[in-house]
Amino acid sequence: MNGLLLTATGGALPGRTVTNDELSQLVDTSDAWIASRTGIRTRHWCTAEESAATLAIAAARQALERSGLSPSAISCCVCATLSAPDATPSVACQVQAALGLPEDRPALDINAACSGFLYGMAVARGLLETLGGQYALVIGCEALSRLMDPADRSTCVLFGDGAGAAIFRLADTPFALTLGARGSDVLHAGGPDRNGSAPITMDGRAVFRFAVETLPKCLHAVLDETQLTLSDLSWVVCHQANSRIIDHCVKALNADPAKFYKNMDRHGNTSAASIPVALNELAERGLLPAGQPLACIGFGGGLTWGGAIFQYRE
Repeated sequence: MNGLLLTATGGALPGRTVTNDELSQLVDTSDAWIASRTGIRTRHWCTAEESAATLAIAAARQALERSGLSPSAISCCVCATLSAPDATPSVACQVQAALGLPEDRPALDINAACSGFLYGMAVARGLLETLGGQYALVIGCEALSRLMDPADRSTCVLFGDGAGAAIFRLADTPFALTLGARGSDVLHAGGPDRNGSAPITMDGRAVFRFAVETLPKCLHAVLDETQLTLSDLSWVVCHQANSRIIDHCVKALNADPAKFYKNMDRHGNTSAASIPVALNELAERGLLPAGQPLACIGFGGGLTWGGAIFQYRE
């Protein structure tokens, strides 16, 4: 068994919904300007009582309940985030405690920004193969609103908060995974400076160029490894950064745009949470056909990238 099979999903969104019109009261922008350039119309921001950890716990609990598994069946917990509320305990350890996962199993956070969920899949697969066990809990969660400069209209309109969780099982089903990184700070976030935490900054044009180069490359890599074609996939779920990025790549690939899922209009860019939140939406709407492969593609801060093909249930 050398692949991962998606068996259950969960999701959580924070309580505050922020519209483009609301942001236009804070910075010099408008709904038309934001929507035409990004595809984003609303996003969710954490309330004072919420954090990346509380969202992760809610999403993970939902995924576990839907799986029908007991906590003792989970052999590892990997959480992808760049906005954990604490340096320690990790978000994964907070999830372990809240869900009562076994204490003799690994729980850890990783940071690969917008590719984090795919990196998390790779880490979870390695842990299962190394330490034994069958099921892994992989989470992507962010509270990016805590890292933004609300006066910077180039970034405050883009990012949102949320969490998605997935339970994977080792299985002999179609599977491929590719990961990479190109060290760069064209998207920089959050490290402490003399005044507290440095806000998110981004060279939008550089990130766009990187994304439209990376997305097709990752997709071709995992298709080649599995010997599948785009027509064999039920969905292509990309990191939800900007609708223009996905549209550009769909055109370059001469692909069916209906196969590329989009939800950034409702959530904005939620970094490591964007892919698992999208997977959860598809599953909740009954749009993930069992036994059919799908692709997920991540790209973003780091600069990191990742691509995966796997199957939803059997």
